[in-house]
Amino acid sequence: MADLHMKQRGYMWAISAGLNAALAAISAKFFTSLVIKYGLVVLCNVVMWGCYVNSLRALSSLQATVTNFAANFLSSGLAGLFLFQESLSFQWFAGALSITIGVLILSKSSVDDKKVSAD
Repeated sequence: MADLHMKQRGYMWAISAGLNAALAAISAKFFTSLVIKYGLVVLCNVVMWGCYVNSLRALSSLQATVTNFAANFLSSGLAGLFLFQESLSFQWFAGALSITIGVLILSKSSVDDKKVSAD
C-alpha cells in the first residue's frame, strides 16, 4: 500500500512539473515587463525541475518524463485556447487524447513490478 501511495505522489510531482513548465511559457507570453517575464520564467523552471526530480524518486524515468510532458502539453494548449484565444485543431485534440491514453497505459505498467529471472 505504501508503494501505491508513493507512486501517486510521484505522478502528482510529475504533473506539477508539467504545469510549472506551462506556467513558464504562459508568463513569457503574458507579461510585458522584461524583469517580471524573465523572473517568472526562471522561477517556474526552477520549481519545475524540483518537482521533476521528486517525481523521479517515485516513478521510472519513462513514467515521470511522459507524465510531465503530457501535463505540459495539455495545460499549454488549453492556456493558449482560454487565455490567448488561440485555435486548436482537431489534430491537437486527437494528439491530446493519444497522449492521455499513453500516460494511462504507462501508469498501469511498472518497471518495478517486472522481475527478471537470473537463469
